[in-house]
This record gives sequence, C-alpha cells and structure tokens, in this order.
Amino acid sequence: MAQLKTKPTTASVNKFIDSIEDEKKRKDSRAVLAMMREITGERPKMWGPSIVGFSTYHFKYASGREGDCP
Repeated sequence: MAQLKTKPTTASVNKFIDSIEDEKKRKDSRAVLAMMREITGERPKMWGPSIVGFSTYHFKYASGREGDCP
C-alpha cells in the first residue's frame, strides 16, 4: 500500500509565514492564522513544507486504506 506523503513535521509555522515575500500576503496569513487558532482552539502545525494544519483528521476508506490529514 502506498505511503502518504503529507505528514506533520517539526518545522516552524512562524518561519514559514516569515518566508512569504509579499508583505500583504504575509500580513493576511498572520490574520488567518490568528482566526484559525481562535476558531479551532488548536495550535498550528506544519504538514510537509507548505501546509499549515490545525488538529488531525483520521480517515479510513472501505478499501482499508487509512491515514491522517490536517
């Protein structure tokens, strides 16, 4: 069975957002980050090199394939 490529990492969410070159996008990203923290009550975590997730969702298909995603 194939392995999932998108997995949680220990990378810094703040460093990821700081790396956004466009100032407006960086500011908007921080605003969305704050809203998502408030709404979910969860801390953000990097999934792979470019996905910020809040919490984890476990899935299982009828085929038996299962995994976790942000």
